Amino acid sequence: MTSTVVPRVGLDEIRQARRLLAGVSRTTPIEGLRGLSQQVGAPVLLKCENLQRTGSFKIRGAYVRIARLTVEERARGVVAASAGNHAQGVALAASLLGCASTVFMPEAAPLPKVAATAAYGAAVRHAGHTVDEALLAARAFASETGAVLIHPFDHADVIAGQGTVGLELLEQCPDVRTVVVCTGGGGLVAGIAAAVKGLRPDVRVVAVQASGAASFPASLAAGRPVPLETMTTMADGIAVGCPGEITFTHVRDLVDDVVTVDEEALSRALLLCLERAKMVVEPAGAAALAAVMEDPTGFEGPVVVVLSGGNIDPLLLTKVVRHGLVAAGRFLSLRVAVPDRPGELARLLGVLATSGANVLDVEHSRTGRGLHVDEVEVALQLETRGRPHGDDVVSSLTAAGYAVSTA
Repeated sequence: MTSTVVPRVGLDEIRQARRLLAGVSRTTPIEGLRGLSQQVGAPVLLKCENLQRTGSFKIRGAYVRIARLTVEERARGVVAASAGNHAQGVALAASLLGCASTVFMPEAAPLPKVAATAAYGAAVRHAGHTVDEALLAARAFASETGAVLIHPFDHADVIAGQGTVGLELLEQCPDVRTVVVCTGGGGLVAGIAAAVKGLRPDVRVVAVQASGAASFPASLAAGRPVPLETMTTMADGIAVGCPGEITFTHVRDLVDDVVTVDEEALSRALLLCLERAKMVVEPAGAAALAAVMEDPTGFEGPVVVVLSGGNIDPLLLTKVVRHGLVAAGRFLSLRVAVPDRPGELARLLGVLATSGANVLDVEHSRTGRGLHVDEVEVALQLETRGRPHGDDVVSSLTAAGYAVSTA
């Protein structure tokens, strides 16, 4: 019985990919993040792939893969499956190379990503509720039509294309000590790790997954790709249920650590990008930054954090910003029992004004559990200056004699 040989991408392949991408992909900038750098005790730099063409790194791997097809293969067209970023990368790359493309996207794929994919020239079809289900439909389409499947991560050409990010960041930050990379199926971190370890084996490479869609920890423990039974995360760009055979091998052999971050950490990271870095980043693209924010002393600097994409639905952005404000303690939801008589609401609001809290919303209820007959419950939505200020607001209310509960 013969074993399957899994191809390993090296520096030569990544350098060749870079030559192919000349004039196609952008050399994205690296930007410092002062506040987090102070916490880490060394520079923290953002590699801004959210500023790449199509809004993510995906154009790199997609273009290299399609460019290396034969003329006959390109004539048959290409097909892909994606929640949005790979879709856009394939659509643009195919258009640039004069090739027809069809992209299968999950039913709930963000509308801006669907519209952008179509605008780049792809025929968009919806299938399933996850990228894995859409990939099954894409494979079936490839079998039926002869179109070439452009896998979102598990192909040596795709990995080589994504690895060009690693070459760039080493040139932009020669003294880097740690590289932190958002990770779904593993194509980006596999390519970056191949480039970084090929040139600087002393540099630590860390993969970051959303805790609700973390397929690598269990797979690495089992010694083989293991599919997740369920996934739940707002980071649709890294919601991949199973690593690929090729990416698994690269991560196992080249990546030093795999860590996970929860939804609150993703929200806080996205909010920091907006407020401090002036960057629009999607939740998946902020995962690496979230990991550094959660454990600033756990990363030797200089640290390069890859912001992998910025394609976020404005509706989701609104929800995530609010979630991030709550997670950062800047939105506070309280329930306060007050006597049911004239002037009591004004007195309550006076205490809040003195404490410096900004009242966003007030709602009365006379039917709350545990209320006395002569009491009403006031539900408050407050804006504060952060968690310590929120604690002071609650203390002020308690000192004024109110029974306070957090919602």
